[in-house]
Amino acid sequence: MVQIEKIVAPLAVTYTPVGTEPRALVHQWLAALAEGTALFADTDGTLKKRLLVLLKEEGIDTRAASLKAILDAVRHVKPAHDANKFTFIDLFAGIGGMRMGFQQAGGTCVFSSEFDAKAQDTYCRNHGDYPFGDITKINPSEIPDHDVLLGGFPCQPFSHAGLKLGIEDTRGTLFHDIAEILATKRPKMALLENVKGLISHEKGRTLQIVLQTLTSIGYSCNIPRDVILNGTTKQIQALAKAMVLKSIDFGVPQNRQRIYIVLWRDGLLDRFDYPQPLGIPTRVGDILEKNPDPKYTISDRLWKGHQERRVRNKENGKGFGYGLVDSESPYANTISARYYKDGSEILVAQNDANPRKLTPREAARLQGFPEDFQPCTSDVQAYKQFGNSVSVPVISAIANKIKSII
Repeated sequence: MVQIEKIVAPLAVTYTPVGTEPRALVHQWLAALAEGTALFADTDGTLKKRLLVLLKEEGIDTRAASLKAILDAVRHVKPAHDANKFTFIDLFAGIGGMRMGFQQAGGTCVFSSEFDAKAQDTYCRNHGDYPFGDITKINPSEIPDHDVLLGGFPCQPFSHAGLKLGIEDTRGTLFHDIAEILATKRPKMALLENVKGLISHEKGRTLQIVLQTLTSIGYSCNIPRDVILNGTTKQIQALAKAMVLKSIDFGVPQNRQRIYIVLWRDGLLDRFDYPQPLGIPTRVGDILEKNPDPKYTISDRLWKGHQERRVRNKENGKGFGYGLVDSESPYANTISARYYKDGSEILVAQNDANPRKLTPREAARLQGFPEDFQPCTSDVQAYKQFGNSVSVPVISAIANKIKSII
C-alpha cells in the first residue's frame, strides 16, 4: 500500500482540494479502482485511464481483485459485499460509526470527509481510508455518484432575515454543504443524524429551515410537505419526535436519543418505515472490563466535587450532579464529547473504592463498536471521538431498512 501511495501521490496533489491531504485522494482512487466505483474529480473518465496507465508503468497489477487484496490488508473493517450492493458517502464522518453501520448492511463507502485531524487518524486506522478534509472547500460535482448520503451536522442557528425558503437560507452553515451536495449529486436517499435538541433549537425554527431547504431541492421525509411549507414549528416538532430513536432499544445500554432524518428523492416512496425496538434486555455489566486499570478510578477531590455539585444542583432544581451505574444497571446516561473532563455523566461504582470512569474500550462498547475497533491512543481524544459518534447498531438497523428500498 505504501509503495502504491508513493506512486500515486504526485498525481493526487494536482487534484487535492484545499484543506485535504493528498493521501485521501490516493486512498479513494485505489478503493474506487478495486470496487468499480467512480474516482473523485474524475468527471469524464479520463483520470481513471491516466491512473491505470501510471500504475501499469510502475509494474502494479491493476486488476480489481489484486487492488482489493492490497486494500483489504490495510482495512480494519471490510465492506460486507452482497448482491444488493449500494454506495454511500460519509460526511462529518468522525471515526466512522455511520460508515460501519452501512457497511454491515452491505454498502460501499465511495467518499468520506472529516475536519478533525485526530478523528481522521482514527478513521484511517480502522477503515483503511484517510478522509477528505474541509467539506466547505470541496466541489460537490467532483464527489463520486452515490446512492445514499450520510451526515451529522452541527446544530447552528440560521439567520431569520430575508428567508426565501430555499437553499440560500442555509448559507454560512455547514448544513449548506450537505444541501449543495444533495442538490448536485441527487442520491436516492440520505440519512442526517443530529442531537434530539435539534427539534427544539431556536424554538423549532432551525429544524423548519432544514426541512424547507430539503423540500426545495426535491427531497421528502415522513413529515408531509404541506406541514413543512405551511405548518407551524410546533406541528413540525410534534411529527419530528417520531424520528427520534433510542440506543437502548437496539441492544446498547445507553440512554442516548438522537433524531435520524431519513430523506428520499421525491416520488421514490410515500413513507419510510423506521426500525422498531428490538426488545433486547440491556445491562451495563455486559460492556464493562473485568480488570480495568486503576488510573480510571477518580480522585477523592473529584469525587467530593461531584457529590457537592449534586447537592447544589438539587437545591437549585437541576437534579444532576453525576450518573452512577453498576453492573446490574440496565443502561447508562449518554456519553458526550466532554466525558474526558470529569466523567460525571457515567461513573461506575466500585467496592471499597471511589467510582471510576469508563475505559476507552468500554466507551467503544457503549456505542456498539466491535471489539477489533482500535480507539485513539489518547484517552482524551478517544472519549471525545466516541462521545461525538453514533451508536452503530442503530445505524445498522436504519441501513438495512434503506437497503431494502434502493
